[in-house]
Amino acid sequence: MGAEQPAFCPNDGLRPQVWRVTHVRADVCANVEMPARVFHVLQVEGTGERGLAQVAGAQRALVHRRQLDALGISRGAYHHRLAAGSLHRVLPGVLSMVDPLLEPLSAQTAALLYAGNDALLSHDSAAALWGLTAHPSSVVITVIDRHVRSRPGLAVHQANGLDIRDARLHKSFPVTSPARTLIDCGTHPNIDDLLNEARALKLVKDADIHAAMDRCPRRKGIKALRALLEAERESGYTQSKAERILKRLVREAELGQPIFNTYVEGIRVDAYWPGLEVVIEVDGHQFHGSYRAFQRDRAKSNKLVAAGYVVLRFTWPQLTGKPLLVVATIARALSVRIHTTPDAAKSVGSPQT
Repeated sequence: MGAEQPAFCPNDGLRPQVWRVTHVRADVCANVEMPARVFHVLQVEGTGERGLAQVAGAQRALVHRRQLDALGISRGAYHHRLAAGSLHRVLPGVLSMVDPLLEPLSAQTAALLYAGNDALLSHDSAAALWGLTAHPSSVVITVIDRHVRSRPGLAVHQANGLDIRDARLHKSFPVTSPARTLIDCGTHPNIDDLLNEARALKLVKDADIHAAMDRCPRRKGIKALRALLEAERESGYTQSKAERILKRLVREAELGQPIFNTYVEGIRVDAYWPGLEVVIEVDGHQFHGSYRAFQRDRAKSNKLVAAGYVVLRFTWPQLTGKPLLVVATIARALSVRIHTTPDAAKSVGSPQT
């Protein structure tokens, strides 16, 4: 507190910087090539009530006990505020000026204030911050090279070093990179959805994921994520939520192994069973919503049908509202092709209907 460089300066309405993610000397952490460190860097000009208002404004109505000391707020004044209800305990050492916490990301802010330096959002919390999934009911953080106790509603993971390439400052929060986040979430049942969402948002490339895995080869989620990437290398990967639903339905119904997002007769298709010449196109609103796209998709289907392919089209309402009908339709089409082209069926195996 009492900074030489005031935090409150013209910044287009953004909050003052609370955390900084930086690269430190390699000898600080021998097992990491480019060690990352996270520091709490909030600086305010005022003390007392004015300083408290500045700190709380920057930290979503939250303040740490150490900050109260630095602001010159005495122990007696601190206890008086607790008794009067103007301060509320959130986590050990972390207090809020409002109860309950109402502002978005307040719980994440409280968790990082509690953990102190060298802590960043990770796992489910990082996935939510990157926009890959909804915010979970609890917060998950990772601390670097030290131990911090988990608390109700707060899961704490430890990392023996973290490379700066696996850390970010996103939406003013220290957070694991998209690639490292996917690794940490590797054992989740919805990891394929997270991976494809990260691709759709252009947050990560497969090369980034492989590089991140090489930097932490013993991390828990590595094996599952490598297996997923290898399976996708053979079958292609999906580009939309509708395609991911289709992929899940096909997998759960054991309808063989189609290739996703591949080319047939020079046309990019959503799913294709080689040998059986069955193609599926998904009319998800995000990728097929315009009239021009509607016309183009029909022209593609006509070309494929004229070339002897079976083309099935499914809409978002069908995939989400009538999944059994979708599965039954695909199964029937595959079965017909198997019985009419037995040599092709040998190359792909009979789907289970």
